[in-house]
Amino acid sequence: MYKLLIVDDEPQILEGMKRMLDWEKYGFGCIETSETVEDAMSKAAAIYPDVAIFDVCIGPDRGYDAITRLNMLGLPTKYIIMSGYSEFEYAREAIRCGVKDYLLKPLNRSRLQEVVEKIVVEDLHGTLEGTSDVNLDPVLGVRYDSLSKLINHILLMVKTEYAQNITLKMVAEQFRMNGTYLGQIFLKETQMKFSEYVMAYRMLRARERILSTDEKIASIATSVGYSNLSYFYTHFHSFFGRSPSDLRK
Repeated sequence: MYKLLIVDDEPQILEGMKRMLDWEKYGFGCIETSETVEDAMSKAAAIYPDVAIFDVCIGPDRGYDAITRLNMLGLPTKYIIMSGYSEFEYAREAIRCGVKDYLLKPLNRSRLQEVVEKIVVEDLHGTLEGTSDVNLDPVLGVRYDSLSKLINHILLMVKTEYAQNITLKMVAEQFRMNGTYLGQIFLKETQMKFSEYVMAYRMLRARERILSTDEKIASIATSVGYSNLSYFYTHFHSFFGRSPSDLRK
């Protein structure tokens, strides 16, 4: 049975996380929670969690700093960061300490489920009925473990920052690489231009919100990175062959 550690300084968040998924279904027989970094460090050292979910801000401390400290202890834990802040600096630090994913609050249950299933299948070598595609990228349709570490880091950045004005130049600067060269690497490995991937990912997230919420289309467009509603409609129709309103009918 797997062990899970959830760290957040808000007790109600911890309780909500424990109920958000049927953890036992995924093989988690032990679930521990912590409201402080020091308590989390003690519990992690005691139980060696298979998966740990850290809030990015835990009181005055940062979740990614705690993860860095735990990495130095050599724990075989797979980490997820959750945050109420869509800030590139936080995402960059999370990537540096090797987190599996960076999820924005309020957490989307399906996204958390997708990440947990991916970790169980790929990293813990578990099996899950009916989840044969959980380790596939939703845009590329290929296994994440078939992609290089660099490309996986870039895809994580897109998942974190797709609602912002994320550009290849911005990503290249984080890796201290030439933008043109990085774009060529991305195209060669994914068979897509970086800008095409970002647009496709935004479209999938938009479709998800259109089908699962009653939000206005204009609000959804903004939430997936489109300040120009006309561009959003044009890209959506080009991608799905129908308008957002038609999809919702």
